[in-house]
Amino acid sequence: MPIRRPALPLGDTERPVPAWALRLAKALPFVVLPHCLWRLPFAVDFRMGMLDPAAPAAVPWWSPFYVVGLSVLTEALALLTTGLASRWGEVVPRWMPFVGGRRVVPLAAVVPAAVGGLALVALFDLYPLAWAGVLPEVGFANGWWTALARVCITPAMLWGPIVLALAWAYHRRRRATGPGPSAPAGISQPLPPPARPRR
Repeated sequence: MPIRRPALPLGDTERPVPAWALRLAKALPFVVLPHCLWRLPFAVDFRMGMLDPAAPAAVPWWSPFYVVGLSVLTEALALLTTGLASRWGEVVPRWMPFVGGRRVVPLAAVVPAAVGGLALVALFDLYPLAWAGVLPEVGFANGWWTALARVCITPAMLWGPIVLALAWAYHRRRRATGPGPSAPAGISQPLPPPARPRR
């Protein structure tokens, strides 16, 4: 029976991940979590105080699967983004068929991350324009429902910028030139021998 090796943690990469990128990668699933949780009551036709004249009188049968699936997909994408700060974002895990153990081409990770980050910025970062009255916004029954929605949705506005920042850090790290992988923490590199004085 083959022995399963433990998954490599975040930051276990060929070249060190900047501390800020490592923190952002670890925080991202929690950044989008409030929006995912706020969305879930819509699966059972609880509108969270939202007043939408265009909303159907009865939700379709597939609505629960759609809402729950969308929240699960959101968290899955946030977790997938952590690959930009992980070893498995540089080398495909060996358990994957056909491609396991192969190095990831940097552009194969950077391009989808950059495109996805820009799409997320366009999707979420226009909310302040709606709140300021520049764009139309769905109303709420009272100020408490409005405040709850904004508190839960506002962190998701960081999703796109975080993905773009992680993609930029990944690109810089993967294209870096110089010595090979750094030594593990706690192991010092040997010092070069002292130069002999010239006679």
